[in-house]
Amino acid sequence: MNPNLRVLIVDDEPLARRGLELRLARHADVTIVGQAGNGHEAFLAIARVRPDLLFLDVQMPEVDGFALLRALPAEQLPMTVFVTAYDQYALDAFAASAIDYLLKPVDDARLDQALARAREALASRAAGQHRDRLLGLLAQVSGRPGLSLVDALSGDVAAPCDKLAFRDGDRTVRLDPADVRWIDAAGDYLCIHATTETLVLRATMREMEQRLDPRRFVRIHRSTIVNRDCVRELRSHVNGEYFVTLQTGQTLKLSRSYKDKAALLH
Repeated sequence: MNPNLRVLIVDDEPLARRGLELRLARHADVTIVGQAGNGHEAFLAIARVRPDLLFLDVQMPEVDGFALLRALPAEQLPMTVFVTAYDQYALDAFAASAIDYLLKPVDDARLDQALARAREALASRAAGQHRDRLLGLLAQVSGRPGLSLVDALSGDVAAPCDKLAFRDGDRTVRLDPADVRWIDAAGDYLCIHATTETLVLRATMREMEQRLDPRRFVRIHRSTIVNRDCVRELRSHVNGEYFVTLQTGQTLKLSRSYKDKAALLH
């Protein structure tokens, strides 16, 4: 028996969303858990309903599809089918990183194929592999390909209060540590969620932790580091876990293994 696919549709065109909704209704194992008309709505919906599969319009005003994905915590990245009007060159990259892609107007046969791939990935527990490939794509479209941390980071390790430096081709991008809200990891990639952008690079949490001032940045999970100055609320949960709510409204989990760090966030 196929597992049920919980789907979120994200497109700024109401008719496009409705068209996908009608086509997906042909599949008894698909449940549409929500729809969003822009990146901000989608960000909130993904955190709320945690879909298995995202049908994502790449070209949306203000917050496009890639910006949305970069803003998500890595553990929330769902399997993604891009819905796009991009040319064949871009589609090759999408196909290598996402579950599938669909060209507008959406063809029923191609939609069926995309769903079949998603079902197979969910049944074989391969969704995490797709997430790692998706993070690799985000690193490329950010203009920051997957570098090792040794190559990607520069600056004085002995001076953690200095600006964080990231090498971007021939230039160096510097971030004020105060602008870094939280960092999360998936596989060999890190997502650095800053005030104005989210950077994706190839690195490990251990390497990044060595770069950060422990007086400001607190490891709250094996895959999450948070800027304590950005924490608005700490709320206890079951089994010694906590929910950490940031000033932006984003909620992160402080795991039981790091419960001793809760005192640092008060």
